[in-house]
Parts: sequence; C-alpha cells; structure tokens
Amino acid sequence: VQLQASGGGLVQAGGSLRVSCAASGSTFGRYTMGWFRQAPGKQRLLVARVSVTGVTGYTDSVKGRFTISRDNAKNTVYLQMNSLKPEDTAIYYCNTISSSFSWGQGTLVTVSS
Repeated sequence: VQLQASGGGLVQAGGSLRVSCAASGSTFGRYTMGWFRQAPGKQRLLVARVSVTGVTGYTDSVKGRFTISRDNAKNTVYLQMNSLKPEDTAIYYCNTISSSFSWGQGTLVTVSS
C-alpha cells in the first residue's frame, strides 16, 4: 500500500486547512487510520484516528479543532484543521495507527503567527 498525502500549505494562525491522504490497494477499509505529525526536531506523533466504522479519537492538543474522517470507497482519509496555531506547524502523514504501511512523504503545514 502506498500513501499519498496532499493539501498542506502556508496559513495564518486562526485559519483552516484540509489535508487528504489517498491509499493505493484494496485493504484500506480494514484498518483504523491515523494522522500523524512531525515538527522539526521532534518525534512523529499520532494526533487523530478513525476506526473502520468512523469512531474518532484525538490527542488533547487538537481536540475541538481538528476533525478526522474517511471515505472507504475512495481509500482516502481526511483531516480538517481549524483554528490553527503556530505549534501545529509540522509535516503531516497518514498511516494505520500501528504504522502498518510504508510512510509516504507527508504534506507540510506551516502556520504563521
């Protein structure tokens, strides 16, 4: 399975952005998927997850601001990011929550203050 993230960019603090991640292959729908992010000099961390049935979970720092969703027919997972903060600046990646697939290149989100 290959993962292709897109939709990142430069946005001002308080703004919104939606990133997408398309997966090749037919096994996408079997997995709980997650969005991870890696800020410069820091570890890659899971920030949001969505189960095969659409149950979601978020790390505290993004709760109430980010919304994860998925479209199993399109093999795609989305992350809607609102009220963005400079500390949200990172490369955003998707993968299964156990990192079952090879990491794609991610998509860079930069939030200016």
